[in-house]
Amino acid sequence: MKKLKKPLIILFIVANLYAILCGGLYFFQDNLIFHPQQLPQDYDFDFEHPSEEVWLDARDGARLHGLNFQVDDAKGTILYFHGNASSLARWGEIVQFFVKKQYNVVVMDYRQYGKSGGALTEQNLYDDSLLWYAFAKAQYPTTPIISYGRSLGTTFATYVASKENVSQLVLETPFYSIENEASSRFSILPVKKLLKYEFPTYRFINDVASPITVLHGTEDDVVAYDHGKRLFDSIEQEEKMLITIPEGGHNNLIEFSAYEEAIDKVLN
Repeated sequence: MKKLKKPLIILFIVANLYAILCGGLYFFQDNLIFHPQQLPQDYDFDFEHPSEEVWLDARDGARLHGLNFQVDDAKGTILYFHGNASSLARWGEIVQFFVKKQYNVVVMDYRQYGKSGGALTEQNLYDDSLLWYAFAKAQYPTTPIISYGRSLGTTFATYVASKENVSQLVLETPFYSIENEASSRFSILPVKKLLKYEFPTYRFINDVASPITVLHGTEDDVVAYDHGKRLFDSIEQEEKMLITIPEGGHNNLIEFSAYEEAIDKVLN
């Protein structure tokens, strides 16, 4: 009996630890996926190029906040979907890169980010992305609209490009799906059953009619290069391009000349 008792105790402990891990992933996945920075409603943005604050009302009554950077003689308009952290206080600074290249930029904060409110659900985020496209199209009806996504935003950029007429889709450090990301981190857990979010970029991407560019660094320690490559390989259309940035990480591609050269070629 004593010999049997010890393995049973170990099994009980392991089973409980496994249940705790499953519960942790299920109940805290919002904290793992989203890292919003909230801003006071009277927060003043200060960028090199001036911007107009934009407020949109979602169908469920949520107020969505974004920034509109308008330039003279614009080469086009970039609808920019940012990553999973911070707010427009940071992302407004990051998109100056494109404004300086003579592009209008419309960039928004997701629900619970910055000054935006509303319930954070996957479907709401998809609906909001189309609302921002409609704004950009109404604001700039005569310029080509480029749907640009970075990290988490690559799913929304792809969704927009799968539903609307954009001149091209540009994806920086994209992932295949949230399930794919979670499986790589929590391989022993039944992630498919635990996840409330799918963000299946691979499912939307083959409904995109415009040219597609994927940019990814080989040293990305947030979304592995192989995950972006897997998404690229799943694209069935011929007008696609993979731009690999040797030694590039997840948040520093802009520091590499290969990235800027590629962006100039793609946008022009």
